[in-house]
Amino acid sequence: MEQHSPSIRAHAVALMNQGIPNRVVAAQLNIPRGTLGWWRSEDRKARGVVCEQPTDCPRCTGREFDEVAYAYLLGLYLGDGHIVSKPGQHHLSIFCNATQIGLIAETEAAIRRVMPLPGVHQRRRPGCVEVKSYTKHWCCMIPQHGPGVKHQRKIVLEPWQQTIVDAHPWEFVRGLIHSDGCRVTNWTTRVVGGERKRYEYPRYFFTNVSADIRRLFTDTLDRLGVEWTRCSRHGNAYNISVARRASVALMDVHVGPKY
Repeated sequence: MEQHSPSIRAHAVALMNQGIPNRVVAAQLNIPRGTLGWWRSEDRKARGVVCEQPTDCPRCTGREFDEVAYAYLLGLYLGDGHIVSKPGQHHLSIFCNATQIGLIAETEAAIRRVMPLPGVHQRRRPGCVEVKSYTKHWCCMIPQHGPGVKHQRKIVLEPWQQTIVDAHPWEFVRGLIHSDGCRVTNWTTRVVGGERKRYEYPRYFFTNVSADIRRLFTDTLDRLGVEWTRCSRHGNAYNISVARRASVALMDVHVGPKY
């Protein structure tokens, strides 16, 4: 690692403390931005300065926010999301199929509509894209966060969340389907007039190990008048199926396939 003299470090810290952006100081002194960030952090610790990032958290500030986007984002989180909350690391992550660029864009847009201020970034991983938003205040907005995996802890919506889901149930269902669900085309054969014919029909599946999350999904479907059945695979009742023609038609209008 390249070593920098104490005078260079002091000069860089002084520039940043004057309000000059890190990127400008990095370019001017030819020092990596990561090094500058560490120097600035160490300087603040030495001076006893506690730096609180500004927040637009609706729960902390009382401001209004996009509840439609929130209902969708909550569904995405319960399906394929998690929150990291520990010293030095705070972010919400939603994992999307790398081929579904529409889903990736809609996920990022929902995050920004709920809390515009935090930075949002995409990180490519094998087969998926992780959409990340950096702020500790996602724990305020999604209190279902906790240690361990979701299916090993109780998942219950708080009253204010349930009010939003009740007001925007289809967006909540969309988020759940777009994370842990799919729309598929099944087929079967029937003998008609002595001739075997193939018939195809669409259906929706939602698969989640958490019984609490499955119940949130099916309770919302019940309120929407969508008929569903529970499907067991390998002895596990993790799958919820929507196959009745009228219910699939409703899902097609309000949810649709991922893209």
